[in-house]
Amino acid sequence: MDFTKVLNLIRDVGEYQLENFEKAHIIETKSNVHDLVTEVDKESERRINEFLEREYPDHSVLGEEGTDRVGSSEYKWIVDPLDGTVNYAHGFPIFAISLALEKNGEFVFGAIYVPKLNEMYRAEKGKGAYLNDRKIQVSDCESLNEALVATGFPYVRSGPYDNIHYFNHMYRITRGIRRPGSAAFDLACVAAGRIDGFWEFNLKPWDAAAGMGIIREAGGKVIDLTSEERGTALTAGNSGICDEIYSELKKVNEML
Repeated sequence: MDFTKVLNLIRDVGEYQLENFEKAHIIETKSNVHDLVTEVDKESERRINEFLEREYPDHSVLGEEGTDRVGSSEYKWIVDPLDGTVNYAHGFPIFAISLALEKNGEFVFGAIYVPKLNEMYRAEKGKGAYLNDRKIQVSDCESLNEALVATGFPYVRSGPYDNIHYFNHMYRITRGIRRPGSAAFDLACVAAGRIDGFWEFNLKPWDAAAGMGIIREAGGKVIDLTSEERGTALTAGNSGICDEIYSELKKVNEML
């Protein structure tokens, strides 16, 4: 497949988001007061879905803002039209558009675009990962105590997987922790070697589908921890760091 049109679409949607970034927004809540959606999220998904319906009419589509179309083929697009809505609504400039294509559940293509940075992270299965036109790979960091890692916190702020206990533990054994507010951006930074490792719980498929594939194509490793209790959950990094994060999370889990 040629994904040039898809990448152009993502850039166009990013331009629309930038044009509206500093304007007042219609802000609604979804699952709770922390879980926001704006008119820009909805319009971005509408534009993406309109394109996919026209270009790939037999493909299924799963979108964060309600698009759920079952197609006749084995292909499915997983769409996050604006990852980092809380950031966007508050004028904080880290937000991203994330699209992934799967065939029978296996990664085929993924793209994460960060409009404010004009950075397009992309990968096709078996063809490596790229940031704009530069090939990227995960970092070669060998020790967690020398690693810069990233994570996030769920909208539901209770229960064993609210990430507070895990964060406190990881804070003490890593060089630093970053929380930009967009899982898609975090995963893209792991693929580019800017962030050495990542973990998070209670994500959704659209938050992680593209990023997981891009990291693997950048030579990294992802451990899928998804379960009914944890939601979409994972650790990621180079092989050693990914395994080390997983081991440390297991220690915390045993103490809870």
